[in-house]
Amino acid sequence: QVQLVESGGGVVQAGGSLRLSCAASGRTFSSYPMGWLRQAPGKEREFVAAISRNGAVTRYADSVKGRFTISRDNAKNTVYLQMNSLKPGDAAVYYCAAKASTTIIVITTTSYDYWGQGTQVTVSS
Repeated sequence: QVQLVESGGGVVQAGGSLRLSCAASGRTFSSYPMGWLRQAPGKEREFVAAISRNGAVTRYADSVKGRFTISRDNAKNTVYLQMNSLKPGDAAVYYCAAKASTTIIVITTTSYDYWGQGTQVTVSS
């Protein structure tokens, strides 16, 4: 089992940047494909980005391609989401998630097994 704690959310102006971090407990962090997902008020949770266990494979939602970058540091048990050129539509609670599986990468919100508590991102126009 793994426990996940997100940080780095906040308020930023449109066009600005934020870097989210997700710290994981446990010694097997490198065995989990990881992802970032988000949920805005009144909307369903949606996939944002995912990364494979060794970081070699990444996937992004079309809405964030070219603006967001997911990465991980297995030595620090941490996954990151660098968000640039933020738009008001990016405002949401951002969650990191882990999948206990040999799957290379996970892009569906319902497939993840472990979730953090979320961190709020607010983008002012």
